Amino acid sequence: MMPFSPLFRGLLALLAALMLAQTPVYADRVRDLGAFQGVRTNQLTGYGVVVGLPGTGDDNLEYITQAMRGVSGRLGVQLPQGISPGLKNAAAVLITADLPAFAKPGQRIDVTVSTIGKAKSLRGGALILAPLYGADGQIYAMAQGNLAVGGLGITGKDGSQLTVNVPTVGRIAEGASVERAVATGFDSGDVLRWNLFTADFLTASRVRDAVNARFPGAATVEDGITLAIRLPQATDTRATMMAAIEMIEVNPAEKAAKVIVNSRTGTVVINSAVRLSPAAISHGKLVVKIDEKPQVSQPAPFSRGQTAITPSSQISAEEGQAHVALFKPGASLSSLVDALNKLGVTPSDLVAILEALKQAGALRAEMEII
Repeated sequence: MMPFSPLFRGLLALLAALMLAQTPVYADRVRDLGAFQGVRTNQLTGYGVVVGLPGTGDDNLEYITQAMRGVSGRLGVQLPQGISPGLKNAAAVLITADLPAFAKPGQRIDVTVSTIGKAKSLRGGALILAPLYGADGQIYAMAQGNLAVGGLGITGKDGSQLTVNVPTVGRIAEGASVERAVATGFDSGDVLRWNLFTADFLTASRVRDAVNARFPGAATVEDGITLAIRLPQATDTRATMMAAIEMIEVNPAEKAAKVIVNSRTGTVVINSAVRLSPAAISHGKLVVKIDEKPQVSQPAPFSRGQTAITPSSQISAEEGQAHVALFKPGASLSSLVDALNKLGVTPSDLVAILEALKQAGALRAEMEII
């Protein structure tokens, strides 16, 4: 047998590389398909007062007056009863923040501040120290600081206004300090549950098989969205195992065939699982024109007749050239898109065609109109 020349061997290697490069890869990491239960962010909310505004605050509204009395009382300043201070430089605000998983006391998080009253702008304001509460009513962070506002609002004396972006919402980078940690269950219990972002029994089974291939007997499926994963007791070993599980690659199951139609914008989204039974589609446009050209009839001179208007209508109809698209059994998304593009359909026509295919039983997909 004659040995292959170096050039021929090089060409074979290049061809193999090109074939591998053209092979589609659909594998996703476990961390992109779901997350461990309890390892998530938690929402915090609070109520506070922004001061230092250049006359763009809430004025003398009762709730802002009460808030200022509470703030001044905490600072040891008691406002006299029956006196309502001018508060155009203050605004009542709602404070929101996300507390990351494993956040510890002393760490800083960003906060968003939004007006809840008649304040026109928060530009130039500063948030007074305010507590941030979790869903359980406990204080988890304290917020304070100067606001960064990306919007701008201007009002003229004649009532004209100019607004750029949203001046009634601002942010404080690292404006809150964490005061309490949230228990995640990471360091307790023998089993930690992992949840899919979207329920799917086949994907859950594939994730279980991939995890057990790496860590035999560690994962079991509880339902279409949850896996129970047995982890070691040592926190360091547990964290290493969780990190390894999140990086495992899994081929997720193909999504259910679905067509999403937005009736307000005319947007139509068709996923790759949509299939068509044998069907033929004919699409043509019929244009009907009605031109009204009324005729004016004048009476003869010195007669007692009256001017009359005689209606005159001209109706014409023109039908555009019709095209027929034939779909073979199991036609895919690409075939459907190519055929509809050749027909030159508009979004409204596309919705009508898809609905007709669904009624005819030729469209194997769920239609969702939003």
